[in-house]
Amino acid sequence: MTATVHQLNVSSGGVPKRPVEQATLGIEGLAGDGHDHPTIHGGPERALCLYALERIDALRAEGHPVEPGSFGENVTVRGLDWDAVLPGARLRIGATLVEVTRYTTPCKTIAPSFADGGFNRIHAARHAGWSRAYARVVEGGEIARGDPVEFVKSASES
Repeated sequence: MTATVHQLNVSSGGVPKRPVEQATLGIEGLAGDGHDHPTIHGGPERALCLYALERIDALRAEGHPVEPGSFGENVTVRGLDWDAVLPGARLRIGATLVEVTRYTTPCKTIAPSFADGGFNRIHAARHAGWSRAYARVVEGGEIARGDPVEFVKSASES
């Protein structure tokens, strides 16, 4: 199965981020996307937030009312080996190229996406493999729903 962009998500600030069919990806992230706390979110090293649809589906199966975009991710991917999305990995998303910089730290703004408000369910240090990932933009351009997503370089190839 080829990995694809399931959904692109933007907002003027905060969560949830809402779906768009396509967007321009630049050094600061997706055009039209904003952040309530720009000193914490956004910037060149956190330009894009990524998450896996399969993790969202698993969290729903646990009873959490999560939807794509409700965690604040800009790109919800489907079919990608999420366990291999590690800092240093490079991903081609459509015509663009991004490099994973680090895992995100969840905060209380995403608590409504959890049945018990326990947003640390997706904290990398507590639940390895369940965190969202931040990425910097190596090559910008247009991306759209349905675009292929593939590893160009794994983290172990650094």
